Amino acid sequence: MERFAMDKLVEWKNSKNRKPLILWGARQVGKTWLMNEFGKRYFTNVVSLNFDEDVKLGNIFDEDYDVKRIIKTLEILAHQSIEPEKTLIIFDEVQSAPRVISSLKYFNENASEYHIIAAGSLLGVTIHEGVSFPVGKVNSLYLHPMNFQEFLMAIGEEGLVELLKKRNWDIIKTIKDRYIQRLKEYYVVGGMPAVVDTYVATNDIFAVRDIQKELIDNYERDFSKHVFGAMIHKVNLVWNSVPNTLAKENKKFAPGDLKPGSRTKDYETSIQWLVDSGLVHKVPQVSKPGIPITYYETKVFKLYTLDIGLLGAKANLDVKSIVEGNEVLVEFKGAYTEQFVLQELISKEKSLYYWSSNGKAEVDFIYQFENNVLPIEVKAEVNLKAQSLKVYNEKYHPLVSVRTSLADYKKEDWLLNVPLYGIYMLDEILEDVRDK
Repeated sequence: MERFAMDKLVEWKNSKNRKPLILWGARQVGKTWLMNEFGKRYFTNVVSLNFDEDVKLGNIFDEDYDVKRIIKTLEILAHQSIEPEKTLIIFDEVQSAPRVISSLKYFNENASEYHIIAAGSLLGVTIHEGVSFPVGKVNSLYLHPMNFQEFLMAIGEEGLVELLKKRNWDIIKTIKDRYIQRLKEYYVVGGMPAVVDTYVATNDIFAVRDIQKELIDNYERDFSKHVFGAMIHKVNLVWNSVPNTLAKENKKFAPGDLKPGSRTKDYETSIQWLVDSGLVHKVPQVSKPGIPITYYETKVFKLYTLDIGLLGAKANLDVKSIVEGNEVLVEFKGAYTEQFVLQELISKEKSLYYWSSNGKAEVDFIYQFENNVLPIEVKAEVNLKAQSLKVYNEKYHPLVSVRTSLADYKKEDWLLNVPLYGIYMLDEILEDVRDK
């Protein structure tokens, strides 16, 4: 398994201005594997502490933040010598020991020669609960489920990845059926590492569903462990509503669907908990595509889940119809394909929004490229109609309007069609267009 985040970790290791690194990400996206694999490849030794497995380890940080004392204690516990530049120190599941998070400030100020990575599945939740966060004293990296290109590499299709990286559209066009077939497989498998591992080991597209169901069960058990009182019911309501809401023509979050007469503010804390835990992505509506784009956010939004494979499992979509037919590409009112596009772009640390005009037109995603705010319309098949894009284009005259579908790559006048299987390369494609 290869993760693109590994290259970012190497850049962090070699940076002259390196600070302790916080690796953010939902449970089971591969944070622990990535940290340990990074240590094996690029360091002489690794000292790893998991504060969830042994809560007493947090006591090391209770006395004070004397980094020399802490380092000496870690050496004793690990039976290893900790050497600057040679040892990677891993603090895993730090949400179980909040003072570890605060200690990173002192490592940065008094012991910057040490390489330290901290991670936690519910770290975002912990920070929002009032834990002192070392602002400006840490670097951050977000790990998401494996994207389509990482999936292709995992199943031995490195050649397909290389063609996409080179944007060799003439060759890609001749073997697009292969891309589309792999894309359908990814729609079922998704990007959770345990699920991808199962698929690689068995080559059984049906075997993955059991693993996905198990992951979903684990997430839902987390709710009862970390959420209390009336809020747990609301968290479950929001979590379970995502597939149903996305299946509707109007995909915006509608609290009345959860409980008649309820308002969005009744669920704000529950939604934020799911966002902070990395289990859902919130895509706000914008009133106009201005910069800064956050200034034009409205109170309306859509919710997507963290992984397309888990979305299919939670919605009980038929595996065979996804792989062998086109039903999933046209059913679910396009939400399945929107989920894929969202995952691909979020995996490149892109913030996404959407735009609508009084019900007359709606653009699936709004995307910032350099100082340009661009519309993206998502089509599940080879659909060349782009009525909403036309409305948007005539109103705002963007640098280019993007449609992503199963049609071949094509740039014509104001419209750019990017194949779904290549949408991860959108920034690079836009650079090509800009430079021509």
